[in-house]
Amino acid sequence: MSSDVRRALGEDIAAASSSAGGVATVSAQVIDVTDTGVNLMVGGALLLDVSCADAYRNRAAGDWVALRPGSRPVVMWRLGADPGETDADTIRSLAREVTLDEQVVRAATWGTAAPSGSGWQQATVPYVRKNSEGKVELYFQLASETDPSPPAPPGRAPKPVTISPSAYGTWRSGRPDDYADYPVQGDWTGRGNRRGGWFYGTAIASACSGKSVASMRVKFTRRKGSGVNGKRPLHLYLHDHNSPPSGQLDLDAGPEELLSLSVGATGTATLPASWRSQLASGAARGLAIYASGRSDYMSVQGGAVTITFS
Repeated sequence: MSSDVRRALGEDIAAASSSAGGVATVSAQVIDVTDTGVNLMVGGALLLDVSCADAYRNRAAGDWVALRPGSRPVVMWRLGADPGETDADTIRSLAREVTLDEQVVRAATWGTAAPSGSGWQQATVPYVRKNSEGKVELYFQLASETDPSPPAPPGRAPKPVTISPSAYGTWRSGRPDDYADYPVQGDWTGRGNRRGGWFYGTAIASACSGKSVASMRVKFTRRKGSGVNGKRPLHLYLHDHNSPPSGQLDLDAGPEELLSLSVGATGTATLPASWRSQLASGAARGLAIYASGRSDYMSVQGGAVTITFS
């Protein structure tokens, strides 16, 4: 942040704090979400890791928020339309998942006498089975049907799975770089461009075997102290290594700039359909990053892949 921008920001905050009516907040836009707060753009200045009140939930880049200035600024709440309808849809979706997770049969009882109450039909042959999710299914073959059976509930897609990398690393000049603890792209010192990789063995292909993949999303965090503070893109590639190679890390499909992050930020990228097909089949085994020069230099951690099915 330049001294002119700092001065202008300080003047704006001081004016807001001392104005008639005691205005206690200023508007700011979220640039990225971090592990401890958010990165904000305020009057052309980038503020890093600003803390957030508990009232600010479901944080996302692009949000406009109310910022309480001070020696330790705090984001108080999100500005914008009432999120009630969106929240209702989310709650309804979660409630459905919880319901499906519970046992379908309300009660399974027996005795030597006929059951009490109305609506019962006599079953001549009962059938029972356990499905792939461990849920009990009952079917009763009737001698005669006086009340039609309700339709069987539709099946649902397999639950999403999240696969974390079994290993990761950085390569420079055709060999592993022992001076980098996490995957790195670019070159900050002029000693040569780095490329980083995440390795999953056969876990991704095994998780997708026999299933129809709807999407794959990968989560990354840009580490602090690497490159410029502003948003820079990750240059993503596929690779075909089960584990870290002793020589060069080969780059296959790519690059794709699916995600840009400011320093300390966490974000999620949706992989292209062609990439998820290659990973699901085992033709590709993992993900990599590579850039040239200082412009997009960064160190990145994370790499957990979440797979959803249809």
